[in-house]
Amino acid sequence: MEALWANQAVSHENQSKELDVFLAGVEIRAYQMAHLATRDTEAALDIVQDAMFKLVQRYASKDPSEWGPLFHRILQHRIKDWHRRTWVRNRWRAWFPRKNDETESDENPIDLVRDERIRDFADEVAAKNATSELERALHALPLRQRQAFFLRAYEGYTVAETALAMSCSAGSVKTHYSRAIRALRSRLKDFTP
Repeated sequence: MEALWANQAVSHENQSKELDVFLAGVEIRAYQMAHLATRDTEAALDIVQDAMFKLVQRYASKDPSEWGPLFHRILQHRIKDWHRRTWVRNRWRAWFPRKNDETESDENPIDLVRDERIRDFADEVAAKNATSELERALHALPLRQRQAFFLRAYEGYTVAETALAMSCSAGSVKTHYSRAIRALRSRLKDFTP
């Protein structure tokens, strides 16, 4: 009986380490997705932290191959919840005057990282302009198209995994992704090499 308990303890410890590695690997990309969806650093951090907590709380015992789609499903639901709450708050705030004493920084932490491959100032400016335009183009996409684009192109998920993460059919994923690609190509046509 003691050997069984010892094996379960070792198994639980190994799965806990695997979960830590998974969360560390997905953390930055999840933050980037949430930040692009919310344009709010604090909200993005809260959304990612909440999604990680829910994954650990509810699905830590699942097979590690299932964590990716489950995590992104939770993350996308948290982003949608944030948009709903913000929409409701903004409806009520329209009736009350705003205070202008708080200034928010529009500085994106991704912009602070220097790309060492860029050596020429003109190239650096062009790259910043392209990055800024890409962020604007992604933010202009409807939420479902943005989700499909990030999960398929950024995370590399299959159509089935993306459908699981987005809680929709594979056909819907294909439609959203196709429309996102078409919209991005149209908006970013001036930046193609």
